[in-house]
Amino acid sequence: MEVLRKIGNSYAARRQQDHPVLCNWSIALVIPTPRCAKIQRFNLMKIPLRSFCAKPVCAIISEDLHHYGSTSNLDKMEQNVLLRKGSNNIPVIRELIKKLDMKNDSDVAKLKGELSKLPNLTHPRIVNYGDEPKELEQFSPSDSFPTHATEFSEVAKYMNIFRMDHLGNYTGHKSYYLFGKLAELEQAIKEYTVQQLLQNNFSLISVPDILPKEVIEGCGMNTDGERTQVYKLDSGLCLSGTSEMALAGFFENQVLEEKQLPIKVAAVSRCYRAETSGLNEEKGIYRVHQFTKVEMFAICAESQSEDVLELFKDLQLENFKKLNLKIRLLDMPPSELGAPAYQKYDIEAWMPGRKVWGEISSSSNCTDYQAKRLNIRYKTNKGETKFAHTVNGTAAAIPRLLIAILESNQVDKNSIEIPKVLGEYMKNCSITKDKLIPEIKLLKHLKHDI
Repeated sequence: MEVLRKIGNSYAARRQQDHPVLCNWSIALVIPTPRCAKIQRFNLMKIPLRSFCAKPVCAIISEDLHHYGSTSNLDKMEQNVLLRKGSNNIPVIRELIKKLDMKNDSDVAKLKGELSKLPNLTHPRIVNYGDEPKELEQFSPSDSFPTHATEFSEVAKYMNIFRMDHLGNYTGHKSYYLFGKLAELEQAIKEYTVQQLLQNNFSLISVPDILPKEVIEGCGMNTDGERTQVYKLDSGLCLSGTSEMALAGFFENQVLEEKQLPIKVAAVSRCYRAETSGLNEEKGIYRVHQFTKVEMFAICAESQSEDVLELFKDLQLENFKKLNLKIRLLDMPPSELGAPAYQKYDIEAWMPGRKVWGEISSSSNCTDYQAKRLNIRYKTNKGETKFAHTVNGTAAAIPRLLIAILESNQVDKNSIEIPKVLGEYMKNCSITKDKLIPEIKLLKHLKHDI
């Protein structure tokens, strides 16, 4: 525990100068429960203290300048940007490289800024997919899976376990309350998912929700501009959109040993996103400003990341199949990868109340994209130092799983049967209509002279 404390203190010290408010944050390693005590998993307390060897930006750019300065490589990068339908800034990079003076901090900063906008490379397997994903697998729990059901918001309101109306005094139409059995179901999904991860040798970490913008941008998320999904505080710090960011930040500027890899960690956290949607199929709690999510994250050697991605994907499928959901696995096309991912799988659940497929999970292999930005390295068994690879995956996005479970497991208008694996974490295995929760309505305040 002393080693973990030193790592946490070092991280805090690195951030204190620019962000004094962060100096009091802490990282807590959750020790497995006795029933999981025999499971062997990576011990975060054994991370070596040969860490925090951050290189100056000039040094990193100097190492790769021969790569970026090659006309053929720039051409390939431009093709990749266009394939992924990103904003093409290669012409700007060409001009900056021509005029680059490594002794001029302004020139270096401009080049660094443009290079950071480039997306990751794209897996050769998916370059010819066009704009449509490829369906790899579809699973239905039974032949009698419902083809018609009551939509989530309607059935949840009828049972008095959910409220989303008249909450304009919070965050508008994207606020919600869960009551009674629905709140219990949320906790059951978290506990079930965490236990599955512990049984598969993940280490659980409790992470901060407030992060410096450098960590979020290091993970490939833009924090500026009108279309950013990131909430920024007056202090300049940001609310985390996923615990992937804090988990990646935990390993920032560290050099690990190849024999320790892969390191698999997980976190349960609140996620904050400024995104909105007017699409009818994304109404209700499908897309909201804040929600709970269980996230998987791994630090890998470059030879391990594709296998770890397959492991994440297989674990997701295994866990979701136990929830009596009709699901399908999609291999995503280049235009759907975002900037960090080299390849990505999405898992969608059929939501019979909405009569649409809805994304409930994704997993991505980011190769060394995030590691280069956060300076996460490892020493190979041959003594060479390389950038690590990172893999992330959603183990459970609570609101969308609630939608899928309630719409897929309706017995009748007054009863919903809870999947057995979740019932173990609840008082009973069904949800029935609860007593009425008084409705809240907004009233205009009137001022009276006294």
